[in-house]
Amino acid sequence: MTAMTPCLDRPGFLPRLSSHHLPRTRLSEPLLASPARVKLLCAPAGSGKSALLAECLLQAPAQYRVVWLALSGVALSRAELCLRLAQALQLPAVDEPALLAHLARVQAPTWLFVDDYCRVPAPELDGLLDQLLAVSNPLITWWLSGRRRPHCNWPRLLLDDELHEFEGRTLALTAAEIEQLLRHFEAPLVAKTARRIFQRSDGWCAAVRIALLDGCQWAKDPNHPGRTATLLDYLQHELFASLPAELAEAWQVLAHLPRFNASLCEHLFGAGEGACWMHELQLRGCFIEDWQASPDWLQVFAPLRQLMRDEPWPAGRSWHRRACQWFCAEEDWQAAFEQALLAEEFEVAISLLQHFSLEHVFLGQNVVWLLRLHEQQGDELMLGSPHLVGLVTAALLFAGRFDQAASCIAQLERFAPQPTATQQRQLLARWQAQMGWLLHLQGRMTPAREHFLQALDALAAEAWPARLLCLSGLTQQALLNAELETAQALNREALCLARAQNSLLFEGLLELDHAQLLEQRGAAGRAESLLANIHELLSQQLDPATPLLGRIALRRGRLALSQGQDERAAGFFDSGLYECLRSQDKRVLYGFLGQAQLAANQGDYDQAFIRLRDAERLMQQRQIPDTVYRGVLLQVSSQFWLQQGRPELAHEALSRVLRHYRGPNARQAPPATLELIARIEYLLVLAQVHLGRKPHVQIDELLCHARDHGMANLETELQLVQVELAWLAGDETTAREGWQKARELIARWHLQQALTEVTLRQPERVRQVSDGPSKLPLSHQMSDVSPLSSRELEVLELIAQGNSNQQIAEQLYISLHTVKTHARRIHGKLGVARRTQAVARAKSLGIVG
Repeated sequence: MTAMTPCLDRPGFLPRLSSHHLPRTRLSEPLLASPARVKLLCAPAGSGKSALLAECLLQAPAQYRVVWLALSGVALSRAELCLRLAQALQLPAVDEPALLAHLARVQAPTWLFVDDYCRVPAPELDGLLDQLLAVSNPLITWWLSGRRRPHCNWPRLLLDDELHEFEGRTLALTAAEIEQLLRHFEAPLVAKTARRIFQRSDGWCAAVRIALLDGCQWAKDPNHPGRTATLLDYLQHELFASLPAELAEAWQVLAHLPRFNASLCEHLFGAGEGACWMHELQLRGCFIEDWQASPDWLQVFAPLRQLMRDEPWPAGRSWHRRACQWFCAEEDWQAAFEQALLAEEFEVAISLLQHFSLEHVFLGQNVVWLLRLHEQQGDELMLGSPHLVGLVTAALLFAGRFDQAASCIAQLERFAPQPTATQQRQLLARWQAQMGWLLHLQGRMTPAREHFLQALDALAAEAWPARLLCLSGLTQQALLNAELETAQALNREALCLARAQNSLLFEGLLELDHAQLLEQRGAAGRAESLLANIHELLSQQLDPATPLLGRIALRRGRLALSQGQDERAAGFFDSGLYECLRSQDKRVLYGFLGQAQLAANQGDYDQAFIRLRDAERLMQQRQIPDTVYRGVLLQVSSQFWLQQGRPELAHEALSRVLRHYRGPNARQAPPATLELIARIEYLLVLAQVHLGRKPHVQIDELLCHARDHGMANLETELQLVQVELAWLAGDETTAREGWQKARELIARWHLQQALTEVTLRQPERVRQVSDGPSKLPLSHQMSDVSPLSSRELEVLELIAQGNSNQQIAEQLYISLHTVKTHARRIHGKLGVARRTQAVARAKSLGIVG
């Protein structure tokens, strides 16, 4: 509800906006501009309905009469509503016919605001409202807000173009609007805090406001529980206090379920009552919404669902047990497994795992639950079949627990020999596939490769998930060996198999390999477009592949960072870090590394090293082998030390870590850091030169190798290092020639981060070569080589002319979906989020006129 105050230029009491009110012009402007006679805001409590109406009222033209009627959600009789309306209109007491007649005769433009309409089903009251709205006096505009949608003839109003409606999701604050509310925060914290508030609140106005009152502690601190007593009190007064006891209990049960429908509610609450209670909660606007845009399933609003799950619930086990029974009967094994765990029926949960495939490991929180079950129930229950061994091993490898994974894989020998020679061969092939991945992640390339190849020879067609993982492992090894053509062939074969099996999840895993390949070749824009597309497809799945989405976000963050899109990269690193922390993914390391790199780009080395220490601490807490993280942490630390002018620290660290990757017992680099060894080598050369020592590696040789193998990223970095070495040697001619080549590579591949890093090491030198009269800014240099394909240029030209997506599709004779795909790729390559930004960016680069 909005506070009331006397208004100097209008009669009576009118709403007063809070001093913390944020104008939402994206909502108020369309409402004010709409010619519709009826403006309806229907949303749950705390959605900002009253504030939005007040914002519109205060912009009413001076000659308009405005009337504000605050109903406070109470259930009135028809006579009481007539009386309240008559008083607001300054009429004597009138009956319904007289009121309707008066409204029909109104001669002055009038805005009639009815705020917080009756919250409970009231057929008679709704009937009167329907009659009032049917009075088609064009001088009266109705502005209605409420938690439920009154039972009126809305279809007729829609057909007559007389209804403009906003629902709850539309009213939510955006991340950008939350940033505006954080103006008092320190600048570096604003964007990150806003993203976290949005992530936890879904933009729900009440939750955002309470977060601000709480000082945003849970948004700034990942270890904060993420809730406050204020939010619980708000929910108690705004929801539970108005519900009958049985509905309040039913809502609490539903809040603990991932999704529900009428049949499940009948099972839980009793035949004849369950579905009625569910519909009653819907009608009352109790934060119930569609689940995954499904016509059959519903869910409680996610932030409140999380809030309720964080609270003690003594009766929870019995309700979860009953839900598990229903999901089992429906053969929904994923939901049944989750409910069995929440009911603490661990043996039932383990028995349900027989219905899981390898794909299930990467859904939701299954990795975390599998790890927890393994810790709590031990090998005897969790490793009772080869299938269970495979599931647990996959979870352990994903989390980086290699020693436990090795022990788990060894359990397969308990199931040998199998009854037939064929089954025995398949058991051995499974062992080889799992052992291949363990060795691969440990950096032992040669034996891993042998296991992958032997497993591929033996695995049957129905064991396609294991075949896909072997192909992925071989792809990553080819990338590490700079065999890009081989990697592409292996990746293509694997993708074809995943698509033939209609496995979108495995397709997503393989597209991560594909993106790494494209990144190596300098096609960061294509890699971003590819990952954006697969992220969109995976997000539309009924059961989200949360761990995979986290990895995709981190890779997209790296791509954005490489192209100089630091703000965009920060968003990806933040969301990827959040998801990877939740799923215990060892790749969470790269979220910390990305944030450290962003801090260093701003010259904040204190924060950069804090993030590196946070990463190391987490790896050690989770007992992840140092082969996973030690090398890359020292490489990034050394990069920062060189930027700070501390080559002695870099030299010591890099010399030590390089011995790990060179020599007879050398390990391969972690699969996520393909350029790690080359970067260690060139950073060590820089450190040696700074210290006046003779380098042990020739940059020319590394540069030729990168160029010969089509490694555009690495070639660009090495070209800049060669320039830097020429500067240090005083060889201006070589430096000038090399700088021109480097600029061309940076412009061609959009590798702005490579330029940023050399600028941080040699700021004066870069400034000197960039300030000359013949030196064009980088943005102008890029215009010589367009990052867009010919078709994307056609689409962009039509966008610049103001055409809609549908108009572009018709002019180019392509589908609307194809236009949207081209637009998304254009945004990714240009590093923008909207059409207008894309046009402006393209014009600045000289791509379009």
